[in-house]
Amino acid sequence: MRIERLQQNHEIKLKYTLFPLHPNTPDEGLDLTELFRGRDIDIAAAQQHLQNLATEEGLDFSERKMTYNSRLAQELAKWAEQQPGGEKIHDLFYRAYFVDGINLADRRELTRVVESIGLDGSRAGEVLEDREFREAVDKDWQRCREVGIVAVPTYLCGPKKSGWSPDLRKPGKVGHSRGRHARCAIVEYGNVMFSELEFYPNP
Repeated sequence: MRIERLQQNHEIKLKYTLFPLHPNTPDEGLDLTELFRGRDIDIAAAQQHLQNLATEEGLDFSERKMTYNSRLAQELAKWAEQQPGGEKIHDLFYRAYFVDGINLADRRELTRVVESIGLDGSRAGEVLEDREFREAVDKDWQRCREVGIVAVPTYLCGPKKSGWSPDLRKPGKVGHSRGRHARCAIVEYGNVMFSELEFYPNP
């Protein structure tokens, strides 16, 4: 992925900011035909476009028939980020949603995912039951509104926005400024999140 290459070539502190896409989706999920009913959208063509983009970036991607509510996954991700090794959770939730078609509103599935990276499933259950990170996710959603993020994936460097992925074919151009420090915002995948990064270019 371009983000991984960027991290390899520069000193980057990556902070995920979670985005509310289709937040009213019911827990059981929603068929894509129902989600886009009344809108002039060719679902098959859209999915093929996403497949092509994913292939270009070396990402696995499967055709989906359903969309699911990712709110609980977002709250659990906030908790996981604070645990040793928990930063892996974002890649795993990507795979669960976009490759395996797992319902991210299913607490049992969420627990299984966190346990797969050695995190405490019982503690994860408590986090979900008590909604311990509800406020943290609310703040992220508000941040997205303030920044003006209306669709994902989105990349934001200063006042400029673009979709899918920053062009890293010209190393050193993404987020570069005349000073030593440039702030950028970046979305890494799908409807799960919009992310911010701080970019410290080499002298």
